[in-house]
Amino acid sequence: MPVITLLQTPPDEPIKGQILQMVVDYLTDISSVALPPSNPLYSLYQYGIGYEVHLYLEALSGARGIPVELLVATDEQDPSRLLGFVLYLPVQDDPQACAVAYMAVLAGHRRQGIARALLGQVRERYPHVELACAVGKVAYFEAMGFQVLGARGPQVLMNTRDHATEGLLAVLDVAPIYRTLEVQQIHAYLLKQHGKRTMVDAEKQRDRHLDQLTRQARAFVQQRLGDTGAQAAASLRLV
Repeated sequence: MPVITLLQTPPDEPIKGQILQMVVDYLTDISSVALPPSNPLYSLYQYGIGYEVHLYLEALSGARGIPVELLVATDEQDPSRLLGFVLYLPVQDDPQACAVAYMAVLAGHRRQGIARALLGQVRERYPHVELACAVGKVAYFEAMGFQVLGARGPQVLMNTRDHATEGLLAVLDVAPIYRTLEVQQIHAYLLKQHGKRTMVDAEKQRDRHLDQLTRQARAFVQQRLGDTGAQAAASLRLV
């Protein structure tokens, strides 16, 4: 069985490095954009999500003024080896609630109960847990006690209760990442490597992909909850 540890300060560099590597490797699973590796923009979004998670790991120090917690699952025989993690955000004004921001399990250790154990410990600390996932993963989280609440863009909003908390969820503004010099340099490199037409097509493919996921999520929720339930589904208030 893995050893699960709660971290409320930034992890040591070896664990941090493994978290960031896992995030980059599993971009399609973790990111709401869910961009496939075949899209030429894939490496750009790998950088983006890696930097997002880096900022949240830094926020564990309290320097950014938002509450963040991290659970890591490590190998019992080799504590330096990361098997999985869940990074989540406690909700202000509601001590029982939190929202899962990022979660991943090493590919070779999936279906061994690691994600269930991680989320189980999150629920012990915060019984009211919210997360968003792709339509294809809904049944997986339902088996862990989550309920469908509504659609949020390309993802389905799920909760351990039949309603969202009314508390405030503080999140980092990650949009500026995609305006940084580093992202501009990556884009310039990709443009040089693939050509303008290919990159324009890649952006169109991304947009069509997101539109398709959004329609799928909306249709799924409408089928599951009915039109009234889908329209009435609440979400956390973001700050």
